[in-house]
Amino acid sequence: MLKTLNKYGNIKNKALRWTVIGTILLVFISIVAMVSVLTVSYFLGPPPLKNDQNTIYYSQSGKVIGEEHGMENRYWTDLEDISPSLIQATLTTEDRDFYQHFGFDFTRILSAAFQDLTSMSMVQGASTITQQYARNLYLSQEKTWTRKFKEAIYTIRLEMFYDKDTILEGYLNTIYYGHGSYGIEAASRYFFNKSANALTLAESALLAGIPKGPSYYSPFRDYENAKERQAQILAAMEERGQITEQDKYLATREKLALSKQKERKKIAVAPYFQDVVLEELKNILDEDIETIRSGGYQVYTTLNRDKQRILEQQIQKKMKSSATMQVGALAMNPKTGGILSLVGGRNYEKSQFNRVVQAKRMPGSSFKPFLYYAALTSGYTPTTTLMSKPTNFKLANGQVYQPSNYNGYYAYEPITLAQALALSDNIYAVKTNLYLSPDRLVKTAKKFGIDSKLQPVPSLALGTSSVSVEEMVTGYSRIANGGIPVDAYTIEKITDIKGNVIYEKELPEKDPVLDPKQTFILSQLMTGMFDESLNGYMRVTGASIADQLTRTYAGKSGTTDTDSWMIGFSPDIVTGVWTGYDQNKPIEKTQEKQYAKEIWAGFMEEAHEGIPTKQFKKPDGVISVLIDPKTGDLATRNCEPQRLMYFVEGTQPTSYCTEQKPKEQDKSKEENAPNKSKKKKGFWELLKDMLS
Repeated sequence: MLKTLNKYGNIKNKALRWTVIGTILLVFISIVAMVSVLTVSYFLGPPPLKNDQNTIYYSQSGKVIGEEHGMENRYWTDLEDISPSLIQATLTTEDRDFYQHFGFDFTRILSAAFQDLTSMSMVQGASTITQQYARNLYLSQEKTWTRKFKEAIYTIRLEMFYDKDTILEGYLNTIYYGHGSYGIEAASRYFFNKSANALTLAESALLAGIPKGPSYYSPFRDYENAKERQAQILAAMEERGQITEQDKYLATREKLALSKQKERKKIAVAPYFQDVVLEELKNILDEDIETIRSGGYQVYTTLNRDKQRILEQQIQKKMKSSATMQVGALAMNPKTGGILSLVGGRNYEKSQFNRVVQAKRMPGSSFKPFLYYAALTSGYTPTTTLMSKPTNFKLANGQVYQPSNYNGYYAYEPITLAQALALSDNIYAVKTNLYLSPDRLVKTAKKFGIDSKLQPVPSLALGTSSVSVEEMVTGYSRIANGGIPVDAYTIEKITDIKGNVIYEKELPEKDPVLDPKQTFILSQLMTGMFDESLNGYMRVTGASIADQLTRTYAGKSGTTDTDSWMIGFSPDIVTGVWTGYDQNKPIEKTQEKQYAKEIWAGFMEEAHEGIPTKQFKKPDGVISVLIDPKTGDLATRNCEPQRLMYFVEGTQPTSYCTEQKPKEQDKSKEENAPNKSKKKKGFWELLKDMLS
């Protein structure tokens, strides 16, 4: 190097000598700088291509139900799933020599540099697609020399470690098209309500022109500017031989089917359900919510869109006359715990408070099945009798507790457990709770998945501790499935942008946490609320909806001054419905007290359409016998009414009912007796008969 400089140092013309030496030094420094940059780029390795994308939710059937994003819409679409005309239009307008250069178009760079120097500013752009992609991924949009240097480093690294198709795919998925839409898929959906693989030549040319000035070339902001830009791109494509003159002619005259406002602002399916999914994602991925929203995850959920639609329609239909009353409803698969449908309130736009998972309300008598499971495992049977009458309970602390039945009705005689559950007798429940102990009931409820804090008091039998709809439905699911511990969940599988599975729900075999025999017996007792053979001092609590049901369900309702519940199940679906007011306003109208039952019945019937009728599977060691519901004795053919009840073998009654059917035999004999000679009655005798 020194010899070369000395050689040219002998040039007599001073100006020429320093020009030559300066040029040599500049070339040398440039070579050293280039080698240094390439070396540093090589050792830095490939830059990450991760970029924010929308997280998308899918239903059971694989249909999109919603998306998570902040102020920006982002999707990732493989290059082969993008319309070829869009790719050609983009290359034509943004970087014609993309596949020939190594990240930099030096002709355009020199031209832009000359423009910048003459204007003493950085106004002229010469960025290739690779440079733009580097800027989109890693840098800000500010125009400074520092940012330009960093951009060059990232550009070299991208070209060094990734092929051209990967770079082009990344660019098309990150470039900004305006209106909060990043990437061609988001833009295609926003402007034309279609996927990027379905774009026509005319639509492609229009979209390819937008990134140059998203606000200036948006057809929603200035249609004429957008069309003019489209025509320029089509002309350039024709000039390069990518399309024919006829293609250009037809494309420029094609009527663009731009999306309508209502198509651009679609209401998500099951928004309350999606909020639960987001919380579950947070726990599974251990990431903050904003990272998840823009993580590009594909989330496959448990939601059944048909059942969601049915639940929403039933709520709207049954509650349309009540303006301010609220609802929380949840349907679950009892075998897995997967949530099939969820409604957390009447109007998500007005209130995002989820009354299924966030609200805790007193469940009233719908809590009693947990009590009666404890009773069955402590020696009770369906025919265990207790007196139903007003009772004062003197507690250990000296206080007196006096519960009452609905509307002050009592049997004033012993009733069976089967009838007590069907009629929802409070005296029977409190007596049982005090016999077993409230602490025992608290422990039993935990086995059903009730995690809320419960007060171990006598009134707990009547559901006076607050719980969530999710907890109650989970508890009833464990009855429906024979005692297997399931918990509510919404996510079956999660994949990343490229479809790699990063999470999949596992449902390992679990041993029952409840006694299968007694759990089955409890489920059969819970069918009694719809069976009017158990009517006693009042009708069974499900009588008002029994005529709407076409198959066997088990369930229990619950009512407090401020809450109305109905929870019930088949072997396939468990559904819980709560209705009430957010401010704990008393429910006073008779019609409003029926909403929960009406919604539940309508949903269960429609949701089961097409599902074969199934019976609850009876475990070994359980037998069925006909019982006289009133006395709890074995029924004979002369006892009416009768009900089939289930017992652990050896615990069934041994005595028979003594009541007989009304004797109609003599009357029938008289009516069918041979016609004997009868004395004709006179006038006065006939008149006497008429008067009597």
